[in-house]
Amino acid sequence: MNTLPEMRDLAQRLLNYEASAANTSEPVETPTLRVYQKLRQRLSELAGSAGFHALASRSLVLARSEVPSLSAVRVGTEGNLEGLSSIEPSIKVEQDRVHEGGVILISRLLGLLFIFLGEALTLSLLREAWPGAALDDRNSGNGRKS
Repeated sequence: MNTLPEMRDLAQRLLNYEASAANTSEPVETPTLRVYQKLRQRLSELAGSAGFHALASRSLVLARSEVPSLSAVRVGTEGNLEGLSSIEPSIKVEQDRVHEGGVILISRLLGLLFIFLGEALTLSLLREAWPGAALDDRNSGNGRKS
């Protein structure tokens, strides 16, 4: 089963927003890790750390079916994403694959949120985490509202 285009588009917007909002004085993290950590923070408040762990673990299993290189990644006991840096690439072709893996992982997590929380609550949660991001088709120009 492939990722739904709507979830993939939403994940891509969040990743683009994080990539463009990156502060170079902060420790270097990939946009995938920044999006994941923001979702983890918000969802842990809502569902608890065990609830987030369950959602993140299932998302990772689903994403691995589309991106086998994610087999090196796991969800730690606290819900943190471990092993993503071990698949960080050094050449452009591999960078595209790793980015694709991040899009798929985040889109799978968003898809589960839509299923379990519903669209309204999920979008509300995302708007709290990314107040300046365009989260619907009406505002999706460059990932930011004008």
